[in-house]
Amino acid sequence: KILSDVYYVHFILYVNMKRRAVELRQYSDLSGHIEEPQNGLYCLNFFKNVKIRPNQTTEIHKIKIICIFFVSSLMHCKYHVLLSLTDPTRSICLTEACVTVASKIVEALDRSADPCQDFYQYACGGWVRKNPLPDGRSRWSTFNSIWDQNQAVLKHLLENGTFNSSSEAERKTQSYYLSCLNEQRIEELGAQPLIDLIAKIGGWNITESWDKDNFLDILKIVSGPYRAQPFFTVGVSVDPKNSNSNVIQVDQSGLFLPSRDYYLNKTNEKVLKAYLDYMVELGLLLGGDKNSTRVQMQQILDFETVLANITVPQDERRDEEKIYHKITIADLQVLAPAVEWLDYLNFVLSPLELNDTEPVVVYAKEYLQQVSDLINKTDHSLLNNYMIWNLVQKGASSLDQRFENAQDKLLESLYGTKKSCTPRWQTCIGNTDDTLGFALGALFVKATFDKQSKEIAEGMINEIRTAFKDALDDLNWMDEQTRQAAKDKADAIYDMIGFPDFILDSKELDDVYDGYEVTEDNFFQNMINFYNFSARVMADQLRKPPNRDQWSMTPPTVNAYYMPTKNGIVFPAGILQAPFYAQHHPKALNFGGIGVVMGHELTHAFDDQGREYDKDGNLRPWWQNSSVDEFKNRTECMIDQYTQYTINGEHINGKQTLGENIADNGGLKAAYHAYRSWVKQNGEEKRLPAVNLTNDQLFFVGFAQVWCSVRTPESAHEGLMTDPHSPPKYRVIGTLSNSPDFAEHFQCPLGSPMNSGHRCEVW
Repeated sequence: KILSDVYYVHFILYVNMKRRAVELRQYSDLSGHIEEPQNGLYCLNFFKNVKIRPNQTTEIHKIKIICIFFVSSLMHCKYHVLLSLTDPTRSICLTEACVTVASKIVEALDRSADPCQDFYQYACGGWVRKNPLPDGRSRWSTFNSIWDQNQAVLKHLLENGTFNSSSEAERKTQSYYLSCLNEQRIEELGAQPLIDLIAKIGGWNITESWDKDNFLDILKIVSGPYRAQPFFTVGVSVDPKNSNSNVIQVDQSGLFLPSRDYYLNKTNEKVLKAYLDYMVELGLLLGGDKNSTRVQMQQILDFETVLANITVPQDERRDEEKIYHKITIADLQVLAPAVEWLDYLNFVLSPLELNDTEPVVVYAKEYLQQVSDLINKTDHSLLNNYMIWNLVQKGASSLDQRFENAQDKLLESLYGTKKSCTPRWQTCIGNTDDTLGFALGALFVKATFDKQSKEIAEGMINEIRTAFKDALDDLNWMDEQTRQAAKDKADAIYDMIGFPDFILDSKELDDVYDGYEVTEDNFFQNMINFYNFSARVMADQLRKPPNRDQWSMTPPTVNAYYMPTKNGIVFPAGILQAPFYAQHHPKALNFGGIGVVMGHELTHAFDDQGREYDKDGNLRPWWQNSSVDEFKNRTECMIDQYTQYTINGEHINGKQTLGENIADNGGLKAAYHAYRSWVKQNGEEKRLPAVNLTNDQLFFVGFAQVWCSVRTPESAHEGLMTDPHSPPKYRVIGTLSNSPDFAEHFQCPLGSPMNSGHRCEVW
């Protein structure tokens, strides 16, 4: 019926054209015979040569309008008729999955926006209108939405009355969760658990008289079994220059606020005031005197400000070759003599026995020198107050409602959130994931994860890897030797999808958490026990080779990451779901979603930091100098591009976000080319109904809608200072404006904001 109606309209137009052919002759000075038009193109060609007689302009103009309308509508009709009748693979997908996802895509779009002016507004404008910030949240996005869904699944599993696991680790998970939910018991205990802990360690001048000169003893206890990090961090991890062994690593630390800028930039005075009020309120809750507590807390804040001043900014720490320093404990003693390092490290890494020839990797050499000088010239009572304050921060979140209320006021200043409306069960799921995440992940995977998804994801990664390697051949700035080494590194990247295998083996899982004691009636003690347990686990790693299959993210996590020292990429089960991936969604959406994430993580192996590691995960020069210079030229383009973008009048830090921007751009390109390769092999997919987009356009819309988000101005400010990623809006605009494929499929004219003509491309 629709097609016959369209044909009828065009039949009337065609008859009209034939009738007008006679009229065309009478206004023409052309000699010779004029054919009746067989199609609209003849009509248009006529006007190229015809000479109009005087006083006939109006009539000719009318005929010309009819002619042009005929051409455009006939071509439109032919296009859709041919699409429907001669190419059935282009027909509409009407499965339940296609209809459902099409509805969500259309809802998120803002059709009034020009995709060539602001593609983020075009792709996400509808989503932003329909998603005001939930109460108590500083930001809301696809990631938050999926995590909420995952938490609901975990809540059901942990609160199920028939919970009867054979795994001791899984039972610990439920006990920990229930201890967190037991608010009545938490309220009964009040502040006493933390007050007792402070007394056990040796007291705190803010809450009781303190006159002991025992700086090193307090430093050892606070940063050892209780894992606080005053002054600096100490950990055990893979040696970047010898990826087959673990090594002690020391780095800068000691600030409570998210960034040094909060202490040093005068525009953050509101936050500093809220932080001081928070410090004072916690001191009072723990028994401090009102006047003396404020004076001493101000001294601690001033001390942290001095620490902030010597802390090296993130964007100056991106060249890992420059900040890596491998020295011995004896050398460290000379570098920072305020700490007795051999004594300190032997305690923190007990029961290991170290000597002063033990290697240590230091990442903040100048900072450690300066912090040592600062310790030596600071009164020990202030040092003690500062160290215990670090412990108090860690313990306060496990205490009663008064401590949570105090924290809410600080969070409002930092992130713009009003009093938290997050249900207690959600807070407890998050705490359980932080503490027993792999046991929790075992429950999640067994209940939700489709094994077929893992196989499909592995296939997609290989397709994207191939596309990335193929693109290397088109890079005229890279020398052949480096190009081949880059291909070898890409081939060596191994992927871990869904979950580590050990979590489905009850014995192996139980062994991981062996020694961690959990009870249902003391949440604070469960937290303290975990700090003690993790300290022992860390020490145990030093004399063992790195575990290639050890994950940093738990299975329910909605995220992914690249490990430079292992040259591996990890995609937890939590992210392998819509809108990133769904088995029955169009491939265009899967490649635009999880495919770009895969390409992003793979490209991290070749960003400004990842490129310094070879295919075996060792930090060493493996590029020819000429290619290094060319690489840096291209990254400068990207630094400049992203630095121009602003959020609420504040500029993005293009240096700080460089690695993620490189990964975004390279990931999109690799995923799109992998999708086109899939189409060549499998044919075009059916289109989604009502969306009115080609599948190539759908790829880019799917990518953009992953990043639809809203956040408070305070949260946006915090992100600009601390986040190595660009704000979501510019992860879309910055990446797509560098893509010639995007400009082609949305027909963005040269000079438009999304096709400026000045593109930055690294990979």
